[in-house]
Amino acid sequence: MPTGVGAAIGGYAGDALPVAKAVAQVSDRLITHPNVLNGAQLYWPMDNAYYVEGYGLDQFAAGNWQLQPVHQNSIGLVIDQAVEDDLRWRHLQAADAAIATLGLDVRAYVTTDMPLGVTLKTTDSGASWGTLENPGSLLRAAERLIAEAQVRAIAVIARFPDDEDSPELEAYRQGKGVDPLAGVEAVISHLVVRTFKIPCAHAPALLPLPLDPNISPRSAAEEIGYTFLPCVLAGLSRAPQFVCDEAALAAETICSSHVDAVIVPASAFGGSAVMSLAPMLNRRGGQVIAVGENATTMAVRAADLGIRAIAVETYLEAVGAIAAYRAGVVPDALRAGDRRMTDLGGDLPH
Repeated sequence: MPTGVGAAIGGYAGDALPVAKAVAQVSDRLITHPNVLNGAQLYWPMDNAYYVEGYGLDQFAAGNWQLQPVHQNSIGLVIDQAVEDDLRWRHLQAADAAIATLGLDVRAYVTTDMPLGVTLKTTDSGASWGTLENPGSLLRAAERLIAEAQVRAIAVIARFPDDEDSPELEAYRQGKGVDPLAGVEAVISHLVVRTFKIPCAHAPALLPLPLDPNISPRSAAEEIGYTFLPCVLAGLSRAPQFVCDEAALAAETICSSHVDAVIVPASAFGGSAVMSLAPMLNRRGGQVIAVGENATTMAVRAADLGIRAIAVETYLEAVGAIAAYRAGVVPDALRAGDRRMTDLGGDLPH
């Protein structure tokens, strides 16, 4: 479920968690990215779900990196210098609560030496993205945490612009628009993962919005607290480490060749991970499943790229397709009607 493209399911505040929970039940392993599993104050532990940042997911899908499951990561916090004192204390208290209540190893925090300078932008197609004015400050803070506190995962808290009158924000709160924060969140986490090759996720720092009794349930998880940090810390605590050196591979390491199925919104087949995994699955008889009802602002379909995909309308059908695959049953056998082989031509011998 791509980030920042207005996915009808997965484009809001952890609203894809029910899908993830269901798919995990019919899978040996579920590999997905933080925005699918993050619900601000809300999250759901799944032993067989792997929380993999988007850049790392692309590298994994391409076969460049592997995933090493862990029992627990030590986590460090990078806090944007632009975060006001009151808001910074709210985030530090959330981290303290994760230590005391969840037993997480949140080890240290560093404030950046300059404000990160987050800017929000939108493409012509409607997808969200953004920029950082001082990316070097982010990297210096992360490097200190890795070197001095020996952390193995990074949570970034960047101060995002407050724009409660923004029509894009209003549409998002009503469950109709694109998440205006998601695109630049991906920029932040990609930068850390690409540089240091460890798990990273982002929690935006924002002032609480005025109460609106008509908020969409899909956006409501972001309305119930002062910080989005709890789900990020819970996810990072068990996020698999990236293995980039073949000499370090272990028996339990997960490789892209272990993937048997990929589930994609039907209009969003242009992502790097899908472009790597789908042709491989087509070659070796795995499943590529296109979900019709999960509309996005994108317009790249499997057929446009020469990818063979099983077309389903809902994630409920996608779960059924995976269950059928595990049972060795073709999905069409579960539909009414006759199935016949294709005649490739040629005369039968007399």
